[in-house]
Amino acid sequence: MEYHIKDVFSPKLFQTMRHYSRAQLGQDALAGIIVGIVAIPLAIAFGISSGVGPTEGLITAIIAGLLISLFGGSKVQIGGPTGAFIVVIYGIIQQFGTSGLAIATIMAGLLLVLMGLAHLGNVIKFVPYPVIVGFTAGIALTIFSTQMNDFFGLGLSNVPANFVDKWIFYAQHFHVNWWAFGVGLFSLAVCIVMPKITKRIPGSLAAIVFATFAVWLLKEYAPEAWGVTVTTIGDQFTLPNGIPAPSLPSIDMPEGETFFTMVQKLFPAAFTIAMLGAIESLLSAIVADGVIGDKHNSNTELIAQGIANIAVPFFGGIPATGAIARTMTNINNGGRTPVAGIIHAVVLLLVLLFLGQLVGMIPMSCLAAVLIMVAYSMSGWQTIVGLFKHRNRDFWVLLITFFLTVIFDLTVAIEVGLLLAMVLFLMRTNEQTHIRTLHKEIDPNEDTDIQLNLEHLTIPEGVEVYEIDGPYFFGIANRFDDIMTHVSGKDYPIRIIRMRKVPFVDSTAMHNLSMLIQRSHKEGITIILSGVNDHVHKQLMQGGIEQQMDPHNICANIHFALRRASDIIEKKNT
Repeated sequence: MEYHIKDVFSPKLFQTMRHYSRAQLGQDALAGIIVGIVAIPLAIAFGISSGVGPTEGLITAIIAGLLISLFGGSKVQIGGPTGAFIVVIYGIIQQFGTSGLAIATIMAGLLLVLMGLAHLGNVIKFVPYPVIVGFTAGIALTIFSTQMNDFFGLGLSNVPANFVDKWIFYAQHFHVNWWAFGVGLFSLAVCIVMPKITKRIPGSLAAIVFATFAVWLLKEYAPEAWGVTVTTIGDQFTLPNGIPAPSLPSIDMPEGETFFTMVQKLFPAAFTIAMLGAIESLLSAIVADGVIGDKHNSNTELIAQGIANIAVPFFGGIPATGAIARTMTNINNGGRTPVAGIIHAVVLLLVLLFLGQLVGMIPMSCLAAVLIMVAYSMSGWQTIVGLFKHRNRDFWVLLITFFLTVIFDLTVAIEVGLLLAMVLFLMRTNEQTHIRTLHKEIDPNEDTDIQLNLEHLTIPEGVEVYEIDGPYFFGIANRFDDIMTHVSGKDYPIRIIRMRKVPFVDSTAMHNLSMLIQRSHKEGITIILSGVNDHVHKQLMQGGIEQQMDPHNICANIHFALRRASDIIEKKNT
């Protein structure tokens, strides 16, 4: 089969430009401006909470947003920093510094590109929903916990990254700055109430405008006796008036450590960034497809996400992915092509160039309130409550992933979550495969592998029929092997294995079947295979099974298998 790069990398921008119109440009421009404005507070908040700064958040939204729109596989995807990365980025910076974050982000970008080139876009979609909800809810709780310092105006530094240690640290140093706390509560109220008044103006944007104006008034006109102390972005960070020139990320390696050993240590974090970025961006693209009636190219989307994450560290940025909230804002305001995403990036660039002073006036407690609302939106508490009512396997998988995310970190949660996903799949597949033992007769009207007959098929004396209904893989192979070893060859010297409903066999099943045939041959037992489809038959030939038994003992259906068993019995009796 020939491999064509266009099969995995076909950006939607180039497709949509073929039939682009002036009317669509007007819609995309409006949507791009609105989503760009919406992205301002989120990009700033995500940058600060990740342990870098507002500039890094805005730069990431500009560079990654532009590249994802230029090369992405979705018409309406808006890319940039998201809340899901906060926990990962903060942990990497704590352990390896900003240079380690840059290396991990580039590695994650390379992994995403390789995943797209390897056609793994569709595979990512098979991560079970409980796993996704589990680590998303865990991230939400972690984000919430990181905002307590700014929300209450505690003014603490060197806050531990670990969830439990962080809350112990808060309890030991808790004191409320009532001005900051009041601004935070006011901002939170605006975020909650604004969507009930109008859907056109995002609550986060309204909260930032109102809170910033209120704090400016207080600082300018309130009497000194009031003691107004509200920390703003400008008090903690210096905002440049443009995008820095691209440069190689500085690599500060600890003494006695090589670049290769650092890469080895950073690989789990890079893998987490790549998986999280892939899952979030493809989920966003799927949701968008359902709204606009389009179909995204998942492999192209992964490659675009990879390109963006390779590029942003050279400008000092942080990991990025597709953002569901901003993508939906884009759709709801008329955006239907990647042009809207490009315009959104231009809007953010203009903000960075000309509105840096205004950005510096935003209160930190207001940003904390915005992120608390982001955490609430991410929590998925309705799904958790729904699964809790049933408390089945899905709920326990969700709970395990949630606690691993909170107590340990997202790297462990994703690794264990994916392992749980595979185990869950195998358990369910195992449950769907049934083994039946038939004696005396078979009812051919029960979905046989040949035409219906009115009379039952008689199983000759000394013949036992085993029917495998479902995939014949290692879990079933071992169970079937146990069943066969407990049956006496004296009672049933001929055994028919009916495989009409076996879609595939794996290497373990092949090995067990081979050992069964060899053992049966030594014990004088004849094995007959019935209803083997062409695909399975080919696998048996490749595995050498056909060479181990009489070719006449591989029968097309149960009728021929029973006839073959009767002939063998007749020969033995004569």
